[in-house]
Amino acid sequence: MADSDSERCPVHDWARDYDIFDPDYVRDPAPVWRELRERCPIAHTERWGGSWLPTRYAHLQQMVKMVPALSSASPLVVPPSPEMMEILEAETEKHGETSRTPPITSDPPRHRPYRRLIMPLFSPHAVEKHIPYTRSLCNRLIDGFIAGGRIDAAADYAEQITPRVIAHILGIDPARAEEFVGWVRGVLEIGLTEPDEMLRCRTAIRAFFQEMVTERRKNPCGDAISMLIDSEAEGEKLTDYRILGMCSLLLIAGIDTTWSAISSSLYHFATHPEDQARLRAEPELWPVAVEELLRFYSPVTMGRIVTEPVEIDGAEMQEGDRVLLNFPGANRDPEAFERADEVVLDRERNRHMAFGLGIHRCAGSNLARMEMQVALRTWFERIGAFELEDAEAVTWAGGQVRGPRRVPVRFEAAG
Repeated sequence: MADSDSERCPVHDWARDYDIFDPDYVRDPAPVWRELRERCPIAHTERWGGSWLPTRYAHLQQMVKMVPALSSASPLVVPPSPEMMEILEAETEKHGETSRTPPITSDPPRHRPYRRLIMPLFSPHAVEKHIPYTRSLCNRLIDGFIAGGRIDAAADYAEQITPRVIAHILGIDPARAEEFVGWVRGVLEIGLTEPDEMLRCRTAIRAFFQEMVTERRKNPCGDAISMLIDSEAEGEKLTDYRILGMCSLLLIAGIDTTWSAISSSLYHFATHPEDQARLRAEPELWPVAVEELLRFYSPVTMGRIVTEPVEIDGAEMQEGDRVLLNFPGANRDPEAFERADEVVLDRERNRHMAFGLGIHRCAGSNLARMEMQVALRTWFERIGAFELEDAEAVTWAGGQVRGPRRVPVRFEAAG
């Protein structure tokens, strides 16, 4: 996968040559999805290694069930670089294992035992135990900037919450949050178009967790890493290699996705004062409002690899092709949602796909909902009316995970 001249040139036909890293698409992909649903609901491109992009809710429902014809072996939206492929092939030869970050990179039957290992960490009861820490963290962050009347709601609030919460759950040092964020951005954001950065950050993450696993094997302390060391899958104890993959997944998946969702929500309220006022007047709407924000600003797109010829609605996919499970686009399909391109805070029927569907539905959905609820409610309790300070300064990241990276706001202190 190379950042070639063709990958940087403008798009002239989104149905046959889309670019998920096009700046206008990253900033607002909805107009493209609307166009494609009408004339080419499953688009194709040769950019970034080639892929297919579905835009209709019904097609996504169909695709998530097509296992293993659409395999999870490589869930990134772009293929690994040649350098990365060499490393992955060497790891496979050394360890005899091709699924490097289970369960997300596993197909049945290997998928289920690894998913079972992590699910207890994210059960409703387990997540509830982390509410006091999350609320205290949000209040401490706000304490640090409330007197100033302005802040970057993305970089200085949302981005600071999720790495510390997942570090707290994993039993690793929350003080390294900025380092964790840098690594995750290097894998899911910057590294998608800069392979050297992805390789550097992947290496750093695995080296970090190797230190943690080695330490926990000597001194177990009841945290998530110690739990994985004591666990079995498929009748055998987990190897260090397998534990490193699972810990890497928990760190990567636990940071960028929910941070992007919180940032998008604060961006929405900063640009929609009527919705901001309504949530202040009707705080009982928060549970359904969070679901609606998840639908409208769904951050995650997942990749799948075609393992046998597949035909869907005229799109003929061949073995080796990459398919982008465009959950964000499906969540804006007017065939599935009334007023699909509006945020309806009290939407009653909301079967959104923000957490995916099927066997790979996000294992951390309970944690994500809790973090969003606590982060947004605490913000509204402490921060009065707020608005964008500079709309031109707002920046977005896209590709694997879409969300605003800068949301400068000015605000009043809450009464």
